[in-house]
Amino acid sequence: MKKSLVIAAVLIIIIVAVGASILVFLNSNNSPVNPPATPRYTYSVVNTYPHDTNAFTEGLVYADGFLYESTGLNGASSLRRVDLATGSVQQQVILPSQYFGEGITIVNNTIFQLTWQSNIGFIYNKTTFAVLGNFTYPTQGWGLTFDGTRLIMSDGTNNLYFIDPTTYESIGQIQVHDGNKTVVNINELEYVNGEVYANIWHTSTIAIIDPQTGQVKGWIDLTGLSNENNSSNPEAVLNGIAYDQKNDRLFVTGKDWANLYEIKIIPQTAVPA
Repeated sequence: MKKSLVIAAVLIIIIVAVGASILVFLNSNNSPVNPPATPRYTYSVVNTYPHDTNAFTEGLVYADGFLYESTGLNGASSLRRVDLATGSVQQQVILPSQYFGEGITIVNNTIFQLTWQSNIGFIYNKTTFAVLGNFTYPTQGWGLTFDGTRLIMSDGTNNLYFIDPTTYESIGQIQVHDGNKTVVNINELEYVNGEVYANIWHTSTIAIIDPQTGQVKGWIDLTGLSNENNSSNPEAVLNGIAYDQKNDRLFVTGKDWANLYEIKIIPQTAVPA
């Protein structure tokens, strides 16, 4: 009898030990894994160009050797063609005072320009700046770019909206996030080699966004440039990204900044988000 009790006790101990081991194994396999840190980048300045300190930059595009710039503020909003080397305005159209100019992009021979709170965008002939038409959208208008097929628009939230450039109809949207963190205040946009570069309003950072998933793939820290262009105006922030695809040149500037910069992106050691 005593021998049976001993055997039973040993069996119980073995069963408990095996069960505990199984639970530990299962828990170890299901335990949350820290996601990899989002890559961080800094920059080097390749060239510095003059920029109009009265240009409250809201949109920026490079094409055909020129910068195309949209400026904001009611009564001071414009669409401009600007000489890169000198910063001089080669051609300009002034928006009616009720409109606050925002993001722009180029589609073939036309320029699309958003306005902030008027729910209307304008379409111009790229050469003459003649107004060809307009389109509407239900949100505010902040940043705008073109991926070769779709217009991509921001409205200051964590959303990016896709618009058909022919019908002007909404054809989808994504939410931008860095891991599990929502990214808001998405402003000026530029499409660069399959990714969306986005100014984050009132910061010195550019988010590199996957336009298919909304995931932030990297952060570019431009604090040095922001400090160099410090102004008594708290709204004179980093804003404006343009890419010369043919020559692989990236340009950035800010609202009322004295300079526009050609920069190279340099990887930093990744740090936890």
